[in-house]
Amino acid sequence: MTHDDFSRKNLTALPNLLTYLRMISIPIILVVLAPPTTGYRMNVAFVLYVMASITDYLDGILARRYDMVTSVGKLLDPLADKLLTCGVLIMLIELDKVHGWVVFLIIGREFTITGLRSIAASQGLILDASRMGKNKMVSQTIALLFLLLHVPSLAYPLWLTGTVFLWISVILGYWSAAGYFVDFYRKAKQLQASRESARTGP
Repeated sequence: MTHDDFSRKNLTALPNLLTYLRMISIPIILVVLAPPTTGYRMNVAFVLYVMASITDYLDGILARRYDMVTSVGKLLDPLADKLLTCGVLIMLIELDKVHGWVVFLIIGREFTITGLRSIAASQGLILDASRMGKNKMVSQTIALLFLLLHVPSLAYPLWLTGTVFLWISVILGYWSAAGYFVDFYRKAKQLQASRESARTGP
């Protein structure tokens, strides 16, 4: 990052402000979901999560459409997404909405891909977000919406639908993870070949 990345203009760009709002909402949602949790508080968390998801959708659109993509945004946007998703999933374990080992699979995948991207970046390689990864995020968001919404007469259908979408997100997540590893291997081999070629010369 350069000094310009931390300029007032970049830090206060509208997409980044939306990301800040999403990050601020995370501890609020966690407090609302902290036991003992009532149906009313579950629905409050649901509304807050909907609003946070909307900011995630809008900041990407605004950044691309109005050329306001910043290095700060590239760092904070995915970080906010992961913190929000992982935080809500962990709270849902306490509420008996999801199994802890399923949450471990999801969080473990996120740590692994984040580490892989860091290794790639240290070698000057960029692993672009895949369509499968984006579909994983959409499925995860839908799952959490169904699992958070509290309607006593629809408790089982909501839980079942949320669980199905959560498993879809797990499958897509590991599918996309395999794609990231293949992409990393391919780009690393190309980088190694180019370095060897540069050393040996024409």
